[in-house]
Amino acid sequence: MDIEIKGSGPLRVVAVHGIQGTRAAWSPVAEALADAATWVLPNLRGRGAAPRPTAAGGYALERYADDLDDAVRAHCGGRPYVLAGWSMGVSVILEALRRSNAARPAGLVLVSGTPCLAQARWFRQEGDALLREVAQRQQRLGMRVAADHAAVAATWQAIRGLDHRASLAAIAEPALVIHGSDDTDSPLSHGLWLAEGLPRASQYVIAGAGHSVLTENTADVARQIRRFLQHGIFPAVPESTHEN
Repeated sequence: MDIEIKGSGPLRVVAVHGIQGTRAAWSPVAEALADAATWVLPNLRGRGAAPRPTAAGGYALERYADDLDDAVRAHCGGRPYVLAGWSMGVSVILEALRRSNAARPAGLVLVSGTPCLAQARWFRQEGDALLREVAQRQQRLGMRVAADHAAVAATWQAIRGLDHRASLAAIAEPALVIHGSDDTDSPLSHGLWLAEGLPRASQYVIAGAGHSVLTENTADVARQIRRFLQHGIFPAVPESTHEN
């Protein structure tokens, strides 16, 4: 696998990029929280030096979930860990949790995501027009490091009809849902589906923010994740009382 490790904090965070992103998407937040966690940043298939499928089925969401499971097994072992996802990375996490046999995470950080890709409408075209649309979205989101356009198009064609809303109630882990109020790629209503559908979710909305909150609102995102890692995952241990 093509994985980068950042930070040296006590808790492992496996962070998953979006449909057009690479592991670089999480780098600003990982660097800001290098003391709080050890960040495991994989390039999923079709990105960086990761394997590139030759068939369209290789870009199915189940295969991305396989990549995530492999990263968890290779770099977390028996340690407690958190799963973090941005954009499509949220969908990869939901799919992995739906059917994974790997050890469950201690918590979830779900950023700019949706539980219903069928209503995300990231792209609307087919064929060569879809490739042009992919290039335009890359520019609009300000991605300096991005997946190649063919991999993005194949991924979208494989995942665009999926809906995970019915499986949210079975996810018992504490979750932090972060969303920009002005996100047009995954509108705020999609973040509300996550926050309301997950039994132990808290939500933080960044006023005026769009889809690219990892790079455009790094300090705010990092602050909320730090608080979640410190106080939102493991229950506080009450102080013992002793009678003399």
